[in-house]
Amino acid sequence: MKTRTLSALSRPNLLALAIAATFTTHAFAEETTTKTTDKEIEEVVAVGKSVSYANNATSEEMFKQQSSMTSALAVIDNLPGVLVNEGDTFGSDDWSTTVSIRGFQLSLDEQQVGITIDGIANGNSNYGGGAKANRYIDTENLETVEVSQGTADIGSRSNEALGGTLNFTTINPGTEKAIITSLSLGNFDAQKYYMRIETGELFKDTYGWVSYSNSTNSDWITGTAENKRDHFAAKFVNGMDSNFEVTAYLSYDDVHEDNYQRVSLADFKKNPESDGLLGEWTGIPYVDQVYRQGWSTLRENLFGYVEVNTMIGEVELKANAYFHNNEGRGDWVPPYLVDVTNDGTNGNSELISGNTVHGGSSLGKIFFVDADGKALAPNAGCQSAITFPYGGAGAEYDPACYENGAIPVGSYRHTHYEKDRYGINADLTWEKKIGEDTNVVRAGFWYEDYERSEHRDWHKILDSKSSYEFDHTPYWVQYDRTYPVETMMAYLEDSYEMESLTLRAGVKQYFVDLESKDHYSNASKSVNSDSDLLFSAGAVWFTPVEGLEVFAGYAENFAAIKDQVLEADSSALSNVEPETAENKDFGVRFNNATVSASVTVYSIDFENRLTFIAPGSQTGNDYLVGTNGSYVNTGGIKSSGVEAAVTYYPTNEFSIYASYTSNDSEYSTGTIGYAAGNTVFGSVEKMGVLSLDWQSEQYSAGVSTKWLGDRWMDPQNTIRIDGYAVSDLYVGVDLKDLGAAFDGASIRFTVNNLFDKSYMGGVAGGWGGWIGAPRTAAINFQARF
Repeated sequence: MKTRTLSALSRPNLLALAIAATFTTHAFAEETTTKTTDKEIEEVVAVGKSVSYANNATSEEMFKQQSSMTSALAVIDNLPGVLVNEGDTFGSDDWSTTVSIRGFQLSLDEQQVGITIDGIANGNSNYGGGAKANRYIDTENLETVEVSQGTADIGSRSNEALGGTLNFTTINPGTEKAIITSLSLGNFDAQKYYMRIETGELFKDTYGWVSYSNSTNSDWITGTAENKRDHFAAKFVNGMDSNFEVTAYLSYDDVHEDNYQRVSLADFKKNPESDGLLGEWTGIPYVDQVYRQGWSTLRENLFGYVEVNTMIGEVELKANAYFHNNEGRGDWVPPYLVDVTNDGTNGNSELISGNTVHGGSSLGKIFFVDADGKALAPNAGCQSAITFPYGGAGAEYDPACYENGAIPVGSYRHTHYEKDRYGINADLTWEKKIGEDTNVVRAGFWYEDYERSEHRDWHKILDSKSSYEFDHTPYWVQYDRTYPVETMMAYLEDSYEMESLTLRAGVKQYFVDLESKDHYSNASKSVNSDSDLLFSAGAVWFTPVEGLEVFAGYAENFAAIKDQVLEADSSALSNVEPETAENKDFGVRFNNATVSASVTVYSIDFENRLTFIAPGSQTGNDYLVGTNGSYVNTGGIKSSGVEAAVTYYPTNEFSIYASYTSNDSEYSTGTIGYAAGNTVFGSVEKMGVLSLDWQSEQYSAGVSTKWLGDRWMDPQNTIRIDGYAVSDLYVGVDLKDLGAAFDGASIRFTVNNLFDKSYMGGVAGGWGGWIGAPRTAAINFQARF
């Protein structure tokens, strides 16, 4: 990693340098979480904190609408403006996961929504080396999720927060010793075992918990996926009741996921129960390229931090240091061997184990060979009878176009990812009374140094006729690259709090340097992705009407160029610029004993939208492309809309929650394939939620329905996806008086997609999307000792 010099840091101003030099120790959390093992949010949705931007938080009812096996992302789906789609109900496939907020996306195409874990940056959300919140947190260790739409908090740590930030917070330790065990069972061979041990007071004023879970499930289409996950986590807090609190968290997550495939809208309408992947091996390589167990994601994530929260005179300091190691691979099954060595008439060395070629390029493809390992050509004039997948194959792929005895050959392609991140955060908050008013100064910084490595190797399938078992020694390592990235963000904000009015103004700046190093060619690339000064301002007016407040906010948001841009050979670095967005929020909040409500009107001017052009398409995958795709700036986007949410409590036991979103996102400047005035493909246009929840002392039940209007699948706005409505149901009971050994027990039954609606879920690539999961039932048994 190159060392940044003072002259580099000083452009275009010295504000960030001054803050970073003054404050040397994590992001001041916007709110202190409750120190308990149980969630204590009683409302269906929090109206939001009294800040000058739209924000909401998940609630206990939203957790109950999802099974204990679902991913941490799913619990935010009913919040206004938020759309989460996953390949199945359990979120067991990162490849098919999409999140949309105000037209901003997390998907294969884009990373435009920030994610933090206990306020700490997640290290990008992309498939190739990134990690979303479900890699860091078990759902049963999740306290809540704070969703800051649009302008968001100035101290948010993310390189992706154009459309706001999702902050996932972990539960804090309880003060008493306890053991919590949980067993979940569901459709599609789903099961999960979970245990958490609460230590009580382990040392003087030190409390902690340790948890482990094991989850498995299959896919809902062919029933052949082998999805499995092991998750270990621990959290300890010292000084919970003192002015010097130290928190430590560690998580380890190991997953193997078999993917779902995107389909075109035409294919979905032909058969909405299949994504085109097969559960059985056929022995024909062209067909077996869509063998589900060959489409896999393997990831290990180790993440931890130590955080200090204390007072230094009148100044509150919150600081942490963290680390993150990510490694894994993505698998595909190309229906050929790549000819990488010119062997003349001596057969093909690619078939001989131990002959590994490093670097170089393809000399051609080998589809069938004879008994001596020599490549064969199809019979002249033969017409292939293969019609599946991707519209069919040429004669070179069809075994019927060769003489008897021809041996099919194929590859198992692995893309290996590894990332090491180290970072520190620090925030200072100084409150000073000025007469009857209060002035609050916040300042802080975030520094992160990470290095991501990626290489791709090709392995010969041992016997393409019988299985996808492969030679673990590759015959070709296509490329090997490293991407060092250095990030510095610093901010300063002042808030002046009067009796009926709070005003704030702030400024922050990012300094980001990216490099790439090719270990075969020794070529290197670098790009600077510094931001300009990013201003924010806002106000909250506490009106004379009790419980009613009005807020307005403005923020300039920024997303740094990702290291994948340097990975893509076809990306023209000189023409790629960081994404920026100007966000404006205006809204009202109301809260009293029976009603909580909020309405936000927003406007966003999004420039330099960076779009990932993936190698996969509805006509097949380009396995030989030397990267995961390319990136281009596809002009600007203008978004505007309304988000509204209301919760009504007619009785102490019954609540009604509703939310509505109207969003208009259009390309404001046209580029090839992205005409100005067209609606952004995949963006939400209309969306609504209605939830009815009942909670007595012992029993609970609820039903929730989410409706989504029509969307465009392509940027040309020629393919329209029908809207849909999906309902979820839960019923639960708390068991009491079970004996002295039990502190309690509970049973909860959930059904997602209650009416088995068939629909198109998340979309990506501008041509296809993933089929939504069918009706899925699950039951959870929990015991507390």
